[in-house]
Amino acid sequence: MLRHSLRGPIAGRPHQYRRREPERSALYGVLQDHLETFLARTAAADGGSLPQFIQRELRAFLKCGILAHGFARVSCPHCRFERLVAFYPCGYREARCCKG
Repeated sequence: MLRHSLRGPIAGRPHQYRRREPERSALYGVLQDHLETFLARTAAADGGSLPQFIQRELRAFLKCGILAHGFARVSCPHCRFERLVAFYPCGYREARCCKG
């Protein structure tokens, strides 16, 4: 995905990478504000909790694509223009947790 975005002209016109900015989405805002409360209430309500893999996915979503959780500085070898590209720490090759 990233390689394609930084390759250069596509069909005769330049293609520019634009950060996804997941923190601007409604889903991100709801999870950021209420995830821990939701998990605690779910555990208290039935004496159990959501499966660990679901909890991991939800928490990974909050880190995925956020510059504060890691990024690479990418620069053009010709004009030296620099851009920050966020890491996708959710552990998937194609950042599956980010595609929601």
